[in-house]
Amino acid sequence: MIKYFLFLIVTVLGVYAAPVLTPTWKLDVNASVKDMVLHHHTLVIGTDNGTLRVYDLKEKKFTKTITLPKVKDFMGDLMPPKVFSVDAIDNRYVLLSDSGEGGYVNVWIHEAGKTTQIISAKDKKVLVKVRFIDASHVLFGYLSNEVALYDLVGKKELYRVQLNESKFSDFALNAHKTKVVFACESGVLNVVEVFTGKIIQVLQGQNLDNVHMVDFKKDTVSAAGQDRRGALYDVSTGKGSYISSNFFIYATGLSPDAKMVAFTMDEDNTISIFNRNDKSKIVELKGQHSTLNSIIFQDEHTVFASSNNSVVMMWKVP
Repeated sequence: MIKYFLFLIVTVLGVYAAPVLTPTWKLDVNASVKDMVLHHHTLVIGTDNGTLRVYDLKEKKFTKTITLPKVKDFMGDLMPPKVFSVDAIDNRYVLLSDSGEGGYVNVWIHEAGKTTQIISAKDKKVLVKVRFIDASHVLFGYLSNEVALYDLVGKKELYRVQLNESKFSDFALNAHKTKVVFACESGVLNVVEVFTGKIIQVLQGQNLDNVHMVDFKKDTVSAAGQDRRGALYDVSTGKGSYISSNFFIYATGLSPDAKMVAFTMDEDNTISIFNRNDKSKIVELKGQHSTLNSIIFQDEHTVFASSNNSVVMMWKVP
């Protein structure tokens, strides 16, 4: 009787368990991935081997590789720099890499076959993330949790604003690139007006510790928290809620219409996808074996993810 009861419990739980999917496609970049963005029908990938690689999803091949000059490590040996952050707009690319000098960074613009350095170690900038706003402006995220807008034509920062005293973690732009949400180790999120640097909203109360990653789609912000909370905020109202996890949440992503939200929820780097409205789990995506650094929805059914290894994966969600 007890065995039958246990079997019944397992059966019922199985009926309601979210399906588990394995990748339908894998891409080996041949270097550890540090950052990845989706630009139209291409994946733009920064690696720890000093390269930015562009993979065309339609042509199913790499169409561009940008290789940065080697830098000296602390022993004085020449090594490929780590490319921590990348982005693309039209046929222009931005790369943020380490300089090998005191934690300062280099920033490069690549266009028409030419790579030009716009920031070097002598500028003494400790940047973590860069993203294009338009062809002439790049948004900077400083480790000190400062936001800055850099003018590529005037070759200067138009503003630089300290958001709070906590260490920066991540930022994410809305679709129109008019607003950006900044995350930090305090768990507080600041929504900033891109072209002025003005804080227009503070989102708080759902994460009580470091937020590792954020996403921003359709007036919705998701936040991956070290406190084992996957937070969700409605930017129009400032109200939030969260989904609990049994493990640190390092990565998150929202679908284009913000109908679905993804969080990493366990030590196996499983990506759990939820219905944003009722928080029901839709599916689990298995396959990545390292800490994730990007989750990207191409559409409502196609998900890409990269981690601290060389393999980018794709899943098809029903």
